[in-house]
Amino acid sequence: MSWKILLFGVINLICTGFLLMWCSSTNSIALTAYTYLTIFDLFSLMTCLISYWVTMRKPSPVYSFGFERLEVLAVFASTVLAQLGALFILKESAERFLEQPEIHTGRLLVGTFVALSFNLFTMLSIRNKPFAYVSEAASTSWLQEHVADLSRSLCGIIPGLSSIFLPRMNPFVLIDLAGAFALCITYMLIEINNYFAVDTASAIAIALMTFGTMYPMSVYSGKVLLQTTPPHVIGQLDKLIREVSTLDGVLEVRNEHFWTLGFGSLAGSVHVRIRRDANEQMVLAHVTNRLYTLVSTLTVQIFKDDWIRPALLSGPVAANVLNFTDHHIIPMPLLKSADDLNPVTSTPAKPSSPPPEFSFNTPGKNVNPVILLNTQTRPYGFGLNHGHTPYSNMLNQGLGVPGIGATQGLRTGFTNIPSRYGTNNRIGQPRP
Repeated sequence: MSWKILLFGVINLICTGFLLMWCSSTNSIALTAYTYLTIFDLFSLMTCLISYWVTMRKPSPVYSFGFERLEVLAVFASTVLAQLGALFILKESAERFLEQPEIHTGRLLVGTFVALSFNLFTMLSIRNKPFAYVSEAASTSWLQEHVADLSRSLCGIIPGLSSIFLPRMNPFVLIDLAGAFALCITYMLIEINNYFAVDTASAIAIALMTFGTMYPMSVYSGKVLLQTTPPHVIGQLDKLIREVSTLDGVLEVRNEHFWTLGFGSLAGSVHVRIRRDANEQMVLAHVTNRLYTLVSTLTVQIFKDDWIRPALLSGPVAANVLNFTDHHIIPMPLLKSADDLNPVTSTPAKPSSPPPEFSFNTPGKNVNPVILLNTQTRPYGFGLNHGHTPYSNMLNQGLGVPGIGATQGLRTGFTNIPSRYGTNNRIGQPRP
């Protein structure tokens, strides 16, 4: 396949060289405009060669989506260059209207048939997948629409031509035939009446047909490069998204984004929120199976439904804090190993039991309770220490009376909270 493309490329260069020499000898701007179509065929062959190279390459870590966008870039560059050539012809034709030179018809008709034969032979011999796809997917040009109207009238008389002219002709074949027809009319009018201005008019017609044919292809390939979603698949994608949202275990489908990766291939990414008890692999398989009918390259991120996690900040509590329920900033004590825990004051956790699926590290869950001794004593009333009797005293005596005969109190993890819970103005009086 590659050697065949290279062979046609060499023949194209030879034909283009002869045509440019004949354009100079005939002084025909119309033949020059038609020769630009042969140069466009050279760009088309280069695009076909790039497409063949892309099929041989595999995605790499750097280019994870492969090299399909090179085809799109090649088509976009080829069509834009053809339009630039058409604009150059329009500019030269405008100058020729002011001073029309003499046109020599010696090689004009020969160059027309050589260019037409080579262009048609190239298009029919080599299957150019990128341009074949673009010509069918892009919107119709004004030339195709006018020819389609004439074809409907003609096919009404001769129904056998419907397979050739309907629904729409190949735009490249159409512009080649139309350009050759314009050059034939130019040759006849110059030979009969020496009407040299028709050469300029034919050049403008060929340039306008070239621009009108290439513009829809440039727009389509440009939208692919901009990673837009094709309009004809938006409805199908919305239907698939609704089907995915109704799958068992799926709670929400969000952040969906689909774009055209190359000609005929879609890429996309979607986030799926599922229930906590749902099987991730099962949901992933169902979602991929539904979307894979349209999206060839798909990225699905599955995450389970999560509770709202409270903010845990470490820091000292103000000394004047009395109402604990109004505050949520709780300093957490450091965890101790199971061997260092006192079985009297702490409940050891089972080291073999795995933690739950979602551990929020909140107080009272997955945290071993620790009771710290408070060595500070504060005067209260008749010189009695205020505090809690250690658990060991309570166990030994059977009853713990706070504040009586205790030399040291106990405190919890609230290190900066005072041991006094209120203000007692009755100094020296016993508490009721």
